[in-house]
Amino acid sequence: MEFLSGIPAGGTLFNALAILLGGAVGLFAGRLVPERVQRSIFQCLGLFCLYLGADMALRMQHVLAVLLSFILGTAAGELMNLDSRLNALSDRLKARLRIGSETYTEGLVTAALLFCIGSMSILGAIEDGVRSNPGLLVTKGVMDGTAALFLAASLGVGVLFSALPVLLYQGALTFAAGWAQALITPAMLADLSGLGGLMIMGIGLNLLRITEVRTGNMLPGLILIVLLAALL
Repeated sequence: MEFLSGIPAGGTLFNALAILLGGAVGLFAGRLVPERVQRSIFQCLGLFCLYLGADMALRMQHVLAVLLSFILGTAAGELMNLDSRLNALSDRLKARLRIGSETYTEGLVTAALLFCIGSMSILGAIEDGVRSNPGLLVTKGVMDGTAALFLAASLGVGVLFSALPVLLYQGALTFAAGWAQALITPAMLADLSGLGGLMIMGIGLNLLRITEVRTGNMLPGLILIVLLAALL
C-alpha cells in the first residue's frame, strides 16, 4: 500500500492491473468455478463492503450536514431517476456497439460501465488524489478483478480491454482532485468519505442480496455534502 501511495494514481494503476489479471484468469479457468463458489465469493465482498462503508461513515464530522446531503441528494436522484438512466445508458451502449452475436464489444462495454460508474470510483480517486491514499481503489481493484474473472468467462476477451477506460477515467479524477486539493479541507473530505461510506454499505447490501439499494440515485449527495461542508 505504501508503495502505491508513492506512485501518481497508484490506486488506479492497481485497479486496472487487477481487472487484467482477473479477466485473464477468467478466460482460461473461470468456467471451472462452480456457481455456489462464485456466490460465496460475492457474499464475502458484500460483507467486506459493509465493514469498509461503516469504517468510512464513522469519519464524518458534521453529522447533520451528511444526513441532509444524503436525504436531499437521494431525493434529487430519485426525481431525476439517475439509477434507471445509468442502466438505460448501459443498455443503449451495449445495443449500439454489439456486433452480431459476438461478445467482444458487449464484454467491453458491460465491464467498463460496471467498473467506472459508482461511488467507489469517485471517492477512491478523490482519496488517492488528495490524501495519496489508494486504499479504497485497492479494495475496488480486488472486487473488480473478481468480477472480471466471471465476466470474462462468459463474455470473453473484451472484458480485459475495460481496464483502459478505468485507467483513463479514474486517473483523470485522481489528478483533478490533486489539483483542487487546496480547495478541499480535511473536514470536507471527512464528510465526503462519511457519506460515501453509507453508499458503499448500500453496495454491500446489494451484493448480499438483502435488499436492492439504488446507489446511483444517491450520487447527487456527493455534490451537496461538498457545498454544505464548505459553508460549515
